Amino acid sequence: MANTIRDPSRHPDAIIPDLATNNVYKFSKDQVAFVYGRIWKQRYFTKVGDDYFPLPVQWEVVNKKWSKYQVPPTEGDWWAPFYPGDNMHRPTGPLCDGCHSVGYDIRTKQVAEWNVGCERCHGPGSEHLAHPTRDNTLNPAHMNYVEASDTCIQCHSQGQPLSNPIEGKYYDWPVDYHVGLKLADYWTLEDHTLGEPENFFYFPDGTAHKNRMQGNDFVQSVMYRRGVTCFDCHDVHGTSNYAELRKPASALCLDCHGPSSPNGPRTATIEEHTHHKEGSAGSQCIACHMPAIETEGPANTMVHAHTFRFITPAMTEKYNIPNPCTSCHTDKTSTWANNAMRQWNESSPWRLGQNPASN
Repeated sequence: MANTIRDPSRHPDAIIPDLATNNVYKFSKDQVAFVYGRIWKQRYFTKVGDDYFPLPVQWEVVNKKWSKYQVPPTEGDWWAPFYPGDNMHRPTGPLCDGCHSVGYDIRTKQVAEWNVGCERCHGPGSEHLAHPTRDNTLNPAHMNYVEASDTCIQCHSQGQPLSNPIEGKYYDWPVDYHVGLKLADYWTLEDHTLGEPENFFYFPDGTAHKNRMQGNDFVQSVMYRRGVTCFDCHDVHGTSNYAELRKPASALCLDCHGPSSPNGPRTATIEEHTHHKEGSAGSQCIACHMPAIETEGPANTMVHAHTFRFITPAMTEKYNIPNPCTSCHTDKTSTWANNAMRQWNESSPWRLGQNPASN
């Protein structure tokens, strides 16, 4: 959160690759005002006047290679048709910076702070800094579950401002929203009609198709409806676990979903539930309930779904959405997986063939 955007003049180690290896679009370190990203891909922003622009190249961190970076004008992000195709005519201010900063001002193009700082989630902090009390700062943990998760969903979602364009520009983040307000007064999530063909944003069952849609997924989940919030699982202040989880993934899930739990699973052991050896990849909770099927863009860069729905093999047959069984057992078919699961005593044959809204 605090290091998504980095200035290479202040952080010499910010640029991951050797720029001399770049044969896609040549640029020098002096051209880079900001480096964006360090886990999946890394992009490079140059500054012209008061604006920043993404160079048309990216480093694929996982694949260790350079590739072209340009959002296509059609069949992609909704805002692309409203901007010229050249990256140097697509400023990061309206398209990125509202989520990569604190207090971005659309008129002055200035920020209170780059990256996600304390005030992004806790509101203005000067009074709290001068006189620290619980009463002069906002704490999402003390809000209702909708407002609490909106603190995260404001940026971890795909949608559009309710008013667009704003002063002649199209924005891809919820302008004027800040923690403590109702996000729905400023932002609408990308719409989806159940069963419609796979598109840029969604699979046919409504599961997100791409990254930065954790919020789109999560609001569909039983977890969300029961009042679970993003930070029941994640601690954005930092942990040693993947994705800043409070505990390793399965340990975290089993706090509420242990053996014989009324929340499920309803078996005496986890191994009976998963039909995989305890501790194996197939016995991890996220393997089946949070499959990594949502793309970050470059090949081999997939992130986990957040609907917590089990995608049955039958849904693959019907809707062509990847299921966790054959995503792992790549030499098998969906029919094989479905037949295997029907032999499991605790698996309802009706649920295996049910429509996705019921799974």
